[in-house]
Amino acid sequence: MSAVNAPATDGTEPLVIPGPAGRIEAALTLASAPTQPVLAVVCHPLPTEGGTMHNKVVTMAARALRESGVATLRFNFRGVGGSEGHFDEGRGELDDLRAVVRWARERHPDHTLWLAGFSFGAWIALRAAAELGAAALITIAPPVGRSWAFEGITLPAVPWLLIQGDVDEIVDPAAVRQWAAGLPKSPQLVEIEGASHFFHRKLMDLRGVVKNGVRGWLPAPPSA
Repeated sequence: MSAVNAPATDGTEPLVIPGPAGRIEAALTLASAPTQPVLAVVCHPLPTEGGTMHNKVVTMAARALRESGVATLRFNFRGVGGSEGHFDEGRGELDDLRAVVRWARERHPDHTLWLAGFSFGAWIALRAAAELGAAALITIAPPVGRSWAFEGITLPAVPWLLIQGDVDEIVDPAAVRQWAAGLPKSPQLVEIEGASHFFHRKLMDLRGVVKNGVRGWLPAPPSA
């Protein structure tokens, strides 16, 4: 691991994490006070459609988590930005997430792991959650009914917030509802009225949903 530039003014530390396809470009941002012993790894949307860790939905979700006291770690999948390698239809991207989580646990062994993701990144987070022992999940517009298989995913029995725009033009909201309702343990599903796939003009609503959704997951403050 190495830093690639000086930290940004918001405290973001640019990183290079060793990955199975080479360098993984990443960014770690510590939480706003009061901080919690939690680190959320946030996965970005489809690389072949321009998805990166700088996507506005990804950065807004990360902002909401940091404002809730949670440190965030965003990263670029292989072949995106400064990350080496080539798109691998979800197989290699899952390996990238494993490498990032391994790094996070080595650097912050006292932090609980949360996984979050938007669109394709939500699918990757869901597939990895049980294996990686995630203590909570946030999935935004998971691409149910598209090219990515959701059947047979083993999901841990942990708090799970599922956020969906009700006028999503890429992911069918009805398909997401039906899929969620058929799971052994349904997530907390929040639909944002008037929100498209990329939450245009609804990003502040997304921020509020994330903050409200995770409030009850946070460790209780110490008693006086």
